Amino acid sequence: MESALKPSNIGESNDWDSWRWAVAVPALAALFPLVAGDYGIGVGLSLLSWIALAASWGVLSGMTGYISLGHAVFYGIGGYVMVLCWTELTPWLAVPLAGLAAAGLALLLGYPCLRVRGPYFVILTFGVAELVKYIVVAIEAALGKTGRLLFGTPGLVELFYAMAGLAALSLLVAYVVRRSRFGAGLIAIREDETAAETIGVDVVTLKVAAFVLSAAIPGMVGALMTLRTTYFEPLQLFSPVTSFTIVTIGIIGGSDDAPGALLGAAFLVLLSELLWATAPEIYMIILGALLVGFVLFVPDGLYGRLRRLAGWA
Repeated sequence: MESALKPSNIGESNDWDSWRWAVAVPALAALFPLVAGDYGIGVGLSLLSWIALAASWGVLSGMTGYISLGHAVFYGIGGYVMVLCWTELTPWLAVPLAGLAAAGLALLLGYPCLRVRGPYFVILTFGVAELVKYIVVAIEAALGKTGRLLFGTPGLVELFYAMAGLAALSLLVAYVVRRSRFGAGLIAIREDETAAETIGVDVVTLKVAAFVLSAAIPGMVGALMTLRTTYFEPLQLFSPVTSFTIVTIGIIGGSDDAPGALLGAAFLVLLSELLWATAPEIYMIILGALLVGFVLFVPDGLYGRLRRLAGWA
């Protein structure tokens, strides 16, 4: 896992300027609905959501090495906030509120969860996400709700543009953090946490800050995707498949920088669409084999391999 999330060393002069990836997303998104039908826009919306999720996840897991399997909880909380606010606020006010709620939950969970390392952190984040999921299920059952429908949600094109903005924001945050003093501290934690703490790095504060920062955008993505599906069901929205998919994108894309998330998401979403159309019976088997293949043979991911082929590494 660690080898698949190596530093990207993007600051070198012979490398691509990663901020251009964040600029390219809204620029291309602005044109896409003009030439694509509803199916294409729907696929594009899904792609943008995974880009946003993977890039935000990388701020924590890519830079600190703390691999989270619990980001589905922030995605789900965002969707739940949208449902609860549906009759009280406009969707465009509820979306940032969902991000704040997810960040608040991350702040609450961050300190106790980040006290453990390695596989214990992976297991703990997965367990916490499942715990929160069943708390929401219990709350909904107590309220007599088995699912909630949203009527009059924004149109597909509106949601597409909103998600493009979140994807661009997520890529830009990953770019800025990667090149900041904050990012340098996170990478020091990944390389040797004990040594970083010894030389004066505020390890606890940086880890919690990264955890909170990586949670806000998934909360907003969850809110928008709830508007897309027009239906809220806790077991579906808090599904661990979301967390596993984010990790898979991180491994396939490689790197702790913005382009890795973009390439990984594009590869996985387009391949998934192709497999669903041509081999639905063995879809998950092929994806599993692909993931194993990347871990064994392309540990630096698509972006790392691209950099080497272009002579940047």
